[in-house]
Parts: sequence; C-alpha cells; structure tokens
Amino acid sequence: MYYVYILESEKSGRHYIGSTANLERRLAEHNEGKVKSTKRYRPWKIIYTEEFSTKTEALKRERKIKSYKGGIAFKNLIGG
Repeated sequence: MYYVYILESEKSGRHYIGSTANLERRLAEHNEGKVKSTKRYRPWKIIYTEEFSTKTEALKRERKIKSYKGGIAFKNLIGG
C-alpha cells in the first residue's frame, strides 16, 4: 500500500504534503530532521492520510493536493 499524507508543524502550523509506502518510518524521518525541507519546523504530526494500491496513484493524488494547497479545497480536505 502507498499513502498520501499531510503533516502539520506543531511549532509553526505549516503543512507538508508527501507520499510513502511506510507512514511510521516517514514521520520519524521528518521528526528526526532527516528531511531538509521540514527540518526546522519540527515536530510534525500527521493530520490526514489517503491509501492507494499503487505508487502511481499516490503520486498523482499528491500532485493534485499540492495544486490546491492553501486554498479552499485544501482547507476542506484537512477540516479547516
């Protein structure tokens, strides 16, 4: 299984959208500072996930969510 996830920084309220085959490992990488783009906004928490059977589907959905990040559709998706 592949997952699309949205993280929220507990420090700044920023959001990060990504995809992975292993959510627990990926969240740990973000919180351990191993991801350059999220390192300074640690700690992170998962606020949204979607599950897909293929990596291609997950990447397509990740790009779609990123295309409306910050807009009304994004806020509706995360319940804001």
